[in-house]
Amino acid sequence: MFTLTHLNTPPPESMKGQVLQMVVDYLSDISSVSLPPSNPLYQLYQYVVGFEVHRYLDSMDGAQAGKPELIMALDADDPASLLGFALYLPYVDDADACALLYLAVRDSHRQHGVGRAMVDAMMARYPHAEVACVAGKVPYFEKLGFLPLAARGPQVVMNTRSRVSDGVLAVQDLEPIFTSEEVRQIHTYLVKQHGAEAMSDAEKDRDRLLDELAQQANELAQRSSTARLH
Repeated sequence: MFTLTHLNTPPPESMKGQVLQMVVDYLSDISSVSLPPSNPLYQLYQYVVGFEVHRYLDSMDGAQAGKPELIMALDADDPASLLGFALYLPYVDDADACALLYLAVRDSHRQHGVGRAMVDAMMARYPHAEVACVAGKVPYFEKLGFLPLAARGPQVVMNTRSRVSDGVLAVQDLEPIFTSEEVRQIHTYLVKQHGAEAMSDAEKDRDRLLDELAQQANELAQRSSTARLH
């Protein structure tokens, strides 16, 4: 059993640590890149996505419009144990709309309605909800009430309505993270660990994966568009 907690201020440090650990553990599930752990770049993306989520959690502090909100699923028998989380952004100028950024459930508690309960709680607040996911995740989100609308790079944009919101999202800019000293240090470490040739191959594998995901997203979006027209 589990309970849900909604936060619009930063979570306690113990919970924040568990959220970030889940990001690291389930990167392949929740990242738009969907890198497998076997790719040497995996550690780099663990840092980048983890840092992005860290910044979103920190930005929950304050009174700015469109700041992130968090729904946590806690173990009913051990409320200090995080079973899953949903991190989302309300639209700045659309009171009904939000975009789900990250949804994660501990693997030991999947198929028990935890993800659905968190998404349902989010949509109770913001019924006009959007999510972007790889094509393989589309069936899951369709069961939660989302419809595929279009392709966006390697992801399919899905929405609970037949259109996206016209509002604005306060998204984090990832470019400074990718060009940060920390990322350069991690990349240098990985080159020393795996070798320059292996890292070059890893980048090519990543690019091929992104191309494949983009093709899958486009094909799925086109099929969905055709189905809606008929």
